[in-house]
Amino acid sequence: MSNHVYKHIQLTGTSEKSIEDAVNGALERAAKTIHKMRWFEIVETRGQIKDGRTAEWQVTIRVGFTLQD
Repeated sequence: MSNHVYKHIQLTGTSEKSIEDAVNGALERAAKTIHKMRWFEIVETRGQIKDGRTAEWQVTIRVGFTLQD
């Protein structure tokens, strides 16, 4: 078993469709510049209301990635 050191960042993704879509959007965008992402945890979920309905999901996640050698 190898030892790992992780750095954490926090991201907020948004979606008009779903919580999952908001998380995936944040991860896909981060993957363009951050490598070796390993895990995420949902820190906060909230949304915008319009006309009495959910208009947008906002999900904040903490992402862990391994440091490059």
